[in-house]
Amino acid sequence: MKSQLRALALPLTALLLLEAYARTMGQESETIVPVTQAAKDLWSTAQDGTLLRATGFTLLSASAGLLVGGGAGISLGIILGLSKSLAHAMSLTVELLRPLPSIALVPLATLMFGLGLKMEILVVAFATFWPMLIMTQSAIRQVDGRLMEVARMLRFGFLQRVWKFVIPSIVPRLFVALRVGAGLALVVAVTVEVVGNTLGLGYGLVLSQQNIQPGITLGWLFWVGALGFSVNFGLAWIESRAVGKFLGRAR
Repeated sequence: MKSQLRALALPLTALLLLEAYARTMGQESETIVPVTQAAKDLWSTAQDGTLLRATGFTLLSASAGLLVGGGAGISLGIILGLSKSLAHAMSLTVELLRPLPSIALVPLATLMFGLGLKMEILVVAFATFWPMLIMTQSAIRQVDGRLMEVARMLRFGFLQRVWKFVIPSIVPRLFVALRVGAGLALVVAVTVEVVGNTLGLGYGLVLSQQNIQPGITLGWLFWVGALGFSVNFGLAWIESRAVGKFLGRAR
């Protein structure tokens, strides 16, 4: 409990300082508002449904993009991790495409699907595919070679080796990859909405900026941060319960 209170000390202090500054030296500014005003504006957008609709769209696109991109990244990462020859053959392609900024795909994705959910899912999937691929492939390489020797001695097929030996051994690292991917998915989804979509939390931030509503802008920024924290906390909670189960299987 004490450690949790210590962790809250810095953000609470920052909020109090911002509140004090906005009500003293910054009170003449049209773009600086107290934290309490931002909270009221956030609550008003929640009451009229604007915040909830935008949150639902952003979370849906981020989750779907992570499911598509992360699932493909994990699958290909397992294959490349188990096959050195295939990994070598694809290394140049991976290194050429991996540095490409996902936001650069927005014009192409918009041409393909128009503005909306499909476009955003495509961009998020591209962004999350690469870290999941690299981290999964790296995790496979660290699996104890003796486990794979046992699998070969037992004449297990590829899918049996993956399910009975590989997956249980890399679950902790997979959860690290998943937490990284989930955070990235939310960041990219909001960024896409800021630069090229007309739905979601990012677009709401743009509208509040254009309409000179700093209270809503600040409130929604806090909300995006709270969403990211909640997603990470939820995944960490699931990890703490799932890792022990899979490690037991690995033994």
